[in-house]
Amino acid sequence: MPTQQPVRIGARGSKLSLAQAGIMQRRIAAALGADPSDPAQVEAFAPLIVITTTGDRIQDRRLLEIGGKGLFTKEIEEALLDGSIDCAIHSMKDVPAVLPDGLCISAIPEREDPRDAFLSHKVDRLEDLPQGAVLGTASLRRQAQSLHRRSDLNVQMLRGNVDTRLAKLAAGDADAILLAMSGLNRLGLGHLPKSLIDPVECPPAPGQGALAIETRISDIGAPWLEAVRHAPTAVAVAAERGALTALEGSCKTAIGAHARLANGGLHLIVEALSADGVHRFRREGSAELSTAQDPLEAARALGLSLGAAVREEGGDLIVVPD
Repeated sequence: MPTQQPVRIGARGSKLSLAQAGIMQRRIAAALGADPSDPAQVEAFAPLIVITTTGDRIQDRRLLEIGGKGLFTKEIEEALLDGSIDCAIHSMKDVPAVLPDGLCISAIPEREDPRDAFLSHKVDRLEDLPQGAVLGTASLRRQAQSLHRRSDLNVQMLRGNVDTRLAKLAAGDADAILLAMSGLNRLGLGHLPKSLIDPVECPPAPGQGALAIETRISDIGAPWLEAVRHAPTAVAVAAERGALTALEGSCKTAIGAHARLANGGLHLIVEALSADGVHRFRREGSAELSTAQDPLEAARALGLSLGAAVREEGGDLIVVPD
């Protein structure tokens, strides 16, 4: 049993959130000296505390109608600030661009597949859907990107956890749905998609496929954090979230960003669209990281620059009015 203080982990109670938190729980417990194959040891060293968020409770409206993506993190961050938990595991794409005072993203583990997955019982690709087909999604970005490619589609609001969305697809509530491939993989459902959306043509949400470990700023130097950090993922996410920050990203803006690392360099694509998909504003750029004093800052600077250019061009066209 632990000779040091356990690390209490906070996470949402959805099946996907628990699967993601479980992966991190085992790694954190191992870093603290537990046998990751022994569930009792894992729970003793890194107990998992389930926290229900406002975003979990309200399932019948789009996030942009009820306050944005912060509704998936608010109660968990309150638990961090009051000392009820020591760290939180989030899907990075659900983390707002600005965090509450006193909190920070202390570690980013290795990223899963960042692409969107196309699921349908009728066709294999978005392009193959019949005229006027119903596409289910609650994501403003997925809506806008899909309408940009297929303006005839009937996009319907489809919220809920992965099982709920799959059940609605099976029941015929939609002809197709789009989900994050990373979530399907973590749930053991990676065999379900008919195809994957090209991240160059349709960049995913900033940080999609990555997890964020959030802590109090005072705990950023905790030794166990080093065991879960993945530097290349952190650099890519820094670029994408830099763009998110520049675009003042929330669920009221359809933003896509895709960073790729290769040969010591970083290439970033950033785009923002009007909700109806008619207008798309896009920028691409690169940064040499091998000579950068601080690769994270260089990546973030690239994202901020490209995001600012997109914002300048898009203006009010890329913001859904209140």
